Amino acid sequence: MQDDPDDAALRARYGPMLERERAALAAASEGGRNARAVVELDQQSVGRLSRMDALQGQAMAKGLEARRAGRLRAIAAALGRMDTGDYGWCEDCGGFIGHGRLGSDPCAPRCVECAGGQGPGVSR
Repeated sequence: MQDDPDDAALRARYGPMLERERAALAAASEGGRNARAVVELDQQSVGRLSRMDALQGQAMAKGLEARRAGRLRAIAAALGRMDTGDYGWCEDCGGFIGHGRLGSDPCAPRCVECAGGQGPGVSR
């Protein structure tokens, strides 16, 4: 079994990753504000297909923003676990999640076994 790190080591290793990702998501959200704006239906200046394209672009931008918001919630939860000393420990079994899993997703709240594997086709 690998050595279990202490809270300070986990914070030092993964805290900056979480903060950088949070800042990048906030900047991307601000940059996409115009794409999510209301599409004006001025029939004199824009044709029907152009409006449909604009509406589709708006819907895609809103979907992307919803995914960003979900990731920001996951980051906030991970930072909260850091504050309480629960970061890096599986919410289900209490074991150490592992540096490999935290390195690929520093927001991971569960170990691979408790999360049910890492993807399709993985058998336990």
